Formats: sequence, structure tokens, C-alpha cells
Amino acid sequence: MAQSPRLLDLPWKVNLSISTLSFAVDITRRSNGTVNRFLMSLFDFKTSPSKKPVNGVKSTDITIDKARNLWFRLYTPTTTTGGASRNDVSMPVIFFFHGGGFAYMSPDSKPYDDFCYRLACELSAIIISVNYRLAPEHRCPAQYEDGFDALKFIDNEQIEGFSNCVNLKHCFLAGDSAGGNLVHHVTLKASEREFRNIKLIGNILIQPFFGGEERTESETRLSGQVPFFTIERADWMWRAFLPEGSDRDHPAANVFGFNSVDLSGREFPATIVFIGGLDPLQDWQRRYYEGLKKSGKKAYLVEYPNTFHSFYAYPDLPEFSLFIKEVMEFVQKQSAATNK
Repeated sequence: MAQSPRLLDLPWKVNLSISTLSFAVDITRRSNGTVNRFLMSLFDFKTSPSKKPVNGVKSTDITIDKARNLWFRLYTPTTTTGGASRNDVSMPVIFFFHGGGFAYMSPDSKPYDDFCYRLACELSAIIISVNYRLAPEHRCPAQYEDGFDALKFIDNEQIEGFSNCVNLKHCFLAGDSAGGNLVHHVTLKASEREFRNIKLIGNILIQPFFGGEERTESETRLSGQVPFFTIERADWMWRAFLPEGSDRDHPAANVFGFNSVDLSGREFPATIVFIGGLDPLQDWQRRYYEGLKKSGKKAYLVEYPNTFHSFYAYPDLPEFSLFIKEVMEFVQKQSAATNK
């Protein structure tokens, strides 16, 4: 199958970045199902937090549980998009879960650090980027437990300077790829708990990583024909993440399959799902949106026909600004509805 002409028009820096990341993932995945962490560290450039504002946003790292290396990077705008001091504005809070197939990356990986700085700046929001444990060293449900514990930490702890500028009644969960999968499952856990301070009012799933034993039309048609994503890589990540002996119809992957949790009686916030027309996962993502609707949940679908998996990591692409605008409008809409 010929490659889409649209892909040939990508900026050279984007092509180089995608090629490098694809090579890094392939070369560090061992045949025994483990990851060569040392080798990956040569490709995964780490950043430090900055108390000095970067484009109007400062950051700091806060530890939740040192024993399991559970921490988050907190991004705090020093001014809003309107130029007002952050001390004069109560900002929404977005818990962000990074992608990487459950096995790669972290909040201090440069692409995600850059992305969260942009989110905080563009949305005038507090971003809490969670460092959860990685597979295959830690399998499902460790990642969901870490994400949920981050919510409980914010609900219970007093963080210096944090409570002065946030509105904990306007909390969102957001994640890309595997992080989008975490958003769903952390929300499920949160639906069983009564929080003291925080209220979840919206979910933002960016090309979420869902799957199943079935090979969908988009997986078959696009795998290996578009940047980064292949069925072989995805299958390896599921094997590394899911509990031993599980197949891809496990409810962690196939969230609306025959083994899944019934959402109809669960509290579930409004959800926006972003899909790319060149993403092999799009059929699973669309099924997720449809599953939410069938369960009586408020859901929105946004599709960009010419975008591949992980397009949001590249601000040079025209869809990036459209994506930011959609997220901003969703956050504002849900926040306004909560105020009524």
C-alpha cells in the first residue's frame, strides 16, 4: 500500500523526531519482553523543573511516594492568557498522564515537558503531570493505582502556594495514547470514592490506546503505512502491560468488550476524544466514544483527517493550534456548566 501523500509533506524535524523515537523503541525492546532502560536513556532526554518562568509558566517536582518513585511535575502559570496575575485568578487543574505504551517516557521526558508547558500557558491551567510506574517491571493495574493515588494526594495534602491559585472543583483528567487509557481507568476508580476537595468535571483523551483481539479495519489498513504506529509494536506493549496470561480482550485494553465494567450506573464526567484519520487505533477510539454514548455519558468526538498518532507533540503542524483551541473550549464549557 502506498504511503499517503500528506505524510510526505511533514516538516523534516518532525520526520526526524518520529524516526528517532521509532528506532529507540525498537532497539530497546528485548525479545524476552523487557526494556533496555540504559539504552533508552540515551534517547530519552530528561529535563529539570524550573522555578524561573518559561514562557510564563514555572514548574516544580513533588514526591508522593519515594518507594515506588511516584511523583508529579507541577506546572503553574505566572500570568493568565489575559495577562492577569495568577494570584487574581482561580485556575482549573488538569491531571496529565503521559503516553509511551505504558513502558516508556516520563513527565521529565523533553517532549512531554514541552507539551505540558504549552498546555499550562495556552489554557491558563495548573498541570499535574504524573510519573507512574512503567511496564513490564510493573504490570497492570500498577499504573492505574499510581494515577488514582495522585488524585488522593492532591485531595488531602496542602502544597505550598498551590491552594492560592487553583479551583479544585474544576479538575480534569487528560492523557495521550496510553495516558488516555489511564484517564478512563483512573476515572473508574475515582467513581467509587467521595473526594473531600476535588471534583472531576471533564476527561480529555488524546488518541487513547485501546485494543482487543480483533484486528480492526483501520489497524489492518494503516499499520506500517503511517508514522510510528505498527501492530507489532502495539502487541508488544500490550503483552508487557497486561497481567500475565491475559489477552487483549482484558478490560484494561478492550474497555467496552464482553469482560468490561458496566458504566451505566457510574458517575462519569463529560469526555472529549481526539482521533486522527491516519491513526491505526482510530476504530478503537471511535468505539470508545460510542460506548460512552450508549452508556448514557456525555461525550464529544473531534477528528483531524490528516493526523497520525502523536501529532499533538508537534506544534509546527497546523492541527496543533486547532487541538489547543478545542481543549480550551471544552475546559471552559465544563467549568462554566459546573458554576451554574
